[in-house]
Amino acid sequence: MGEQVNVGIVGCGAISGAYTATIGRLPGLRLAAVADLDAARAEAVAVANDARALPVAELVADPGVDVVLNLTVPAAHAGVALAAIAAGKDVYGEKPLAATKAEALQVMRAAAAAGVRLGCAPDTVLGTGVQSARRHVDDGLIGTPIAATAVMVTPGHERWHPNPDFYYAPGGGPLLDMGPYYITALIHLLGPVSRVSGAAGHARPERTIASGPRAGATIPVTVDTHVTGILIHDSGALSTLVMSFDAAATRAAPIEVHGEKASLIVPDPNTFDGDVLIHPIDGTWQPLPTRAGYQNASRGYGLADLTTTPPGELPRASAPLALHVLDIMESLLTSTTTAQAIPITTTCARPDPVPLTEPF
Repeated sequence: MGEQVNVGIVGCGAISGAYTATIGRLPGLRLAAVADLDAARAEAVAVANDARALPVAELVADPGVDVVLNLTVPAAHAGVALAAIAAGKDVYGEKPLAATKAEALQVMRAAAAAGVRLGCAPDTVLGTGVQSARRHVDDGLIGTPIAATAVMVTPGHERWHPNPDFYYAPGGGPLLDMGPYYITALIHLLGPVSRVSGAAGHARPERTIASGPRAGATIPVTVDTHVTGILIHDSGALSTLVMSFDAAATRAAPIEVHGEKASLIVPDPNTFDGDVLIHPIDGTWQPLPTRAGYQNASRGYGLADLTTTPPGELPRASAPLALHVLDIMESLLTSTTTAQAIPITTTCARPDPVPLTEPF
């Protein structure tokens, strides 16, 4: 990976542990500093990872930090990114790129003006699961792709998350929380989207926290918790999306892609690997070999991909891709309230595929 890149993390919540573990095992990355609104939490992460705990403003300005890893809640994504960009830092953030399309565009314009690199999760789609599926689709194993389905259902994050409030407040909900994994995977598989339509609802006005110090407390639900949608890709393929915090379980595959010659099961896009299965016409389900993707990958590989992308080229987990995904989700939610199909005003190129790659 060349010269070591010093990483500063802003936001030391539950997901930060996955990133610090990855940074610790990739020789090209070094965790230099961390920051969090909870100073004690930042200090604990710093001590565990031989890093410095700093206030946010000091971290983004620190000359010992090359790239800011933004793991804050969605409402803070734009503010932290803009501060880091103003300090001349590259930025890689958790999804979404910002809380709104307008804020995401502001961040992208600032990064372009400053000449810094900007990337955004999810990077799970760069693992062997989605990338092998994409390789098989691109190689023509299913023929011309016609349609896809993407399904994520769960009873709700309050069952395991000690502070799930933001999942049920504006900016939350199953689409904005989990949709980025599935929609990003669909773009890798089938290309960008030109139009969407959808419907949504919610089953309960409140949720009960099941774990942690607030167990038994109730929180209000002010967003729709079951969203369905149709995505029309530029290619003409149709994707059907179901994202729900209202269902007990499903036996549906996370993603299926249907072509004129065969159907393909794609593994969970919220993980990096998994089996790809194909069912030819008049055949049976059978596994396909692993053909592409970062092997043994974990959260943070998108950051590593960004830091090794040559100047002038887009990283695979790029800002234009994240903006397009956010535009699709915002437009789909608009469609659920207007009962109209909504044109998508952004687009992106399909990211470069990942060849079968040994761990960094």
